[in-house]
Amino acid sequence: MTAKPTVGGQAVIEGVMMRGPEYVATAVREPSGKISVKTEKVSSITQRYPILKKPMLRGVVALGESLILGLKSLSYSAKLAGEEGEELTDREILMTMVFSLGLAIVLFVIIPTAAAKYIHSSITDPMWLNLAEGGLRMLIFLAYIYGISRLKDIQRVFQYHGAEHKTIHAYEAGEELTVENVQKHSTLHPRCGTAFLLIVMIVSIIMFAFLGWPDLWLRILSRVILLPVVAGVSYEIIKFAGHSSNTFIRLAILPGLWLQKITTNQPDDEQVEVAIQALEAVKPAPVN
Repeated sequence: MTAKPTVGGQAVIEGVMMRGPEYVATAVREPSGKISVKTEKVSSITQRYPILKKPMLRGVVALGESLILGLKSLSYSAKLAGEEGEELTDREILMTMVFSLGLAIVLFVIIPTAAAKYIHSSITDPMWLNLAEGGLRMLIFLAYIYGISRLKDIQRVFQYHGAEHKTIHAYEAGEELTVENVQKHSTLHPRCGTAFLLIVMIVSIIMFAFLGWPDLWLRILSRVILLPVVAGVSYEIIKFAGHSSNTFIRLAILPGLWLQKITTNQPDDEQVEVAIQALEAVKPAPVN
């Protein structure tokens, strides 16, 4: 049996964005109750530069393109959901990406790397120091995820996140996309961005453990420079795990699924309807 083309998605404000092989669609429930769907043809830079499809490179490209599409969809959904402001321009999207990356570097690189010096007196082995720093990074990451999950508005977004996963599960199972069929499925999915971020944390801990313990600025610089490598390795792991039935692999991705219990909530039927419309708009036509 031929595998179905991969469809991915993202929860947005009062809606869901889905990306298929040829199209990306954002479905949003407007305050009036109407569901509006914006569909655009999408093409990856890898189609123009095939070398970017190579392992490691494709992960960095996929992450960058997902960030851009995600920000555009968030901007569109905010406008339709009644938030103030207009859709972001390309320049504003770029500035938002730069700011987000900078904030991530501060939270998950600079703070744990700088804080690790306070345990230097009790631990002297460079590898153990780097592992301790990685532990701090993981704690900050988990605290951040848990903290935002307590926000009321985010909890509703996480319901749409659950609707997105349920709908993709139904699609991958070959079922008709009805609310009843979709609601039977799990809100947890192995290819989720939450699982990807957890793998990024784990890969970074392992990789950075072997970098020694130079001056603070060199430690920070080495981690920033290696971020694309970490992202590339993590992407290959999540891509393989998402299509593997190997028992060991399925066990290895369990922590990523458990973490999704925080970032996904059970959706109501109306939220599932939005996710279904988004996926229907990008679903590849059946091959005869």
